[in-house]
Amino acid sequence: MTVQEYAGKLRNNISKVIKGKDEVIDLVLMAVLAGGNVLLEDVPGTGKTVLAKAFAKSVNGKFSRIQFTPDLLPSDITGIHFFDMKKQEFVFRAGPIFANILLADEINRATPRTQSALLECMEEKQTTVDGRRYILPKPFTVIATQNPIETQGTYPLPEAQLDRFLIKLSLGYAEKQAEVDVLDNVKAAHPVNDLQPVTDTAELIEMSAAVDGITVNKAVREYITEIGIASRNSSDIKLGLSTRGLIAIKKTAQARAAMRGRNHVTPDDVKYVLPYTATHRIICRSAVMRDSASSKEEIIRRLSEQVPVPTEDIV
Repeated sequence: MTVQEYAGKLRNNISKVIKGKDEVIDLVLMAVLAGGNVLLEDVPGTGKTVLAKAFAKSVNGKFSRIQFTPDLLPSDITGIHFFDMKKQEFVFRAGPIFANILLADEINRATPRTQSALLECMEEKQTTVDGRRYILPKPFTVIATQNPIETQGTYPLPEAQLDRFLIKLSLGYAEKQAEVDVLDNVKAAHPVNDLQPVTDTAELIEMSAAVDGITVNKAVREYITEIGIASRNSSDIKLGLSTRGLIAIKKTAQARAAMRGRNHVTPDDVKYVLPYTATHRIICRSAVMRDSASSKEEIIRRLSEQVPVPTEDIV
């Protein structure tokens, strides 16, 4: 089975409960196939939690959900060592982080100390508790949500943590017919509860390995690098793209190419994934942020237009 066929199978299954959002589903698939994490920023009730559950069910993976609150502790995420009276020794009780798909719901409601407990998990796929290292299950993906409107009782994610998310996107409201279909399917039990797996985690790992093998020619690698350099030299941007950010662009572009049935990345792949992989990694200058006509998306778009696009030797 090719990555394109695999992605189509997953998309069709997830779209049974997430109506009219095939592009969003594809972006999440790109992130997971690239081994990354996803930040969903949108108002409540747009299907963020359902999307995470539907993906976990579709790949028959272990799903965990953490409701982030101000009193949540790091040990509530990673787990603890407790003294077992019967065994007369300390035993590790694993936290909800030990899952294939972790839904970090309203992640910006937790304190920075608790948010930082996720950093090691998201980047290195492991966690350290009381000096002991524990490897997380494979595959492992964090799908985090946050409400961009409500600010009371929230803690903005620091740049170091935002950088750990491969992509950031918004579901947005569904089209009229899609919402009509959702209303028609509302029952006592949520439709996601009846969703059946169409693959397993072993096949997902196999497809991720295939994505890693997608060719990124030197000309395309230089194109990605030039975009990064342009972001650092832009008068509108205070903090440009890091090397990790450029790696994120490359990996996500590889996943898109594979899902399109190609064995190589094109500049169009890079341009497509750029808004989702770059906007949350840059910091604009204060004068730019005061200008309502300016936005991070617009700045990234202008950057991509300024950098010459390679036209030869991309295969």
